[in-house]
Amino acid sequence: MNTPRIRRRRATDLDGCVAALADVHRVDRYPLNWPADPHRWLREPRPTRAWVAVDPAGTIVGHVAVRRLPEAADEPLAGPTAEVSRLFVAPAARGSALGSALLGRARHWADARGLRLVLEVVADSPAAVALYERTGWRCTGTGTASWTAPDGSPVSLRRYTVRSEATPAIAARRRASRAAASRSSAGSTTSTS
Repeated sequence: MNTPRIRRRRATDLDGCVAALADVHRVDRYPLNWPADPHRWLREPRPTRAWVAVDPAGTIVGHVAVRRLPEAADEPLAGPTAEVSRLFVAPAARGSALGSALLGRARHWADARGLRLVLEVVADSPAAVALYERTGWRCTGTGTASWTAPDGSPVSLRRYTVRSEATPAIAARRRASRAAASRSSAGSTTSTS
């Protein structure tokens, strides 16, 4: 199989994403609960950016999304953060490090913006856990999901973060630059006639 191309997701990609997701759900039970509206599930929580992997025939074979999280007032040193979500690779496209490539695309995007990445994964998903740990993610804790499994039982989660490849100085300069731009535009007014 030729290597799939990764590009930004378009609105017209959602049908192909749902088809790939249905294959993933059938094989891996991801997502654990099939959504009533899978198109909406892929669009929410509203991602800041999403990418798809497309094979040479134009079939979508992978997906990943990230969304910026609001900065927590009680964690001022954590810095700006984005969450990885909706990562999947169609069963037919596995074995070519596509999951790693999709995570790499999200990580590159976050690094360029000085964002720390986090994610949550169902604890009893050994393939997903292995992927994250193999690609440099570090488990930072566990918890219980606010939703339940199809049988109504609680779902255990593992939380992960990955160290930014951007140096702390670069990330600090980016945050300072954004803050300065925000301050300088705060006093401006625009009038329309």
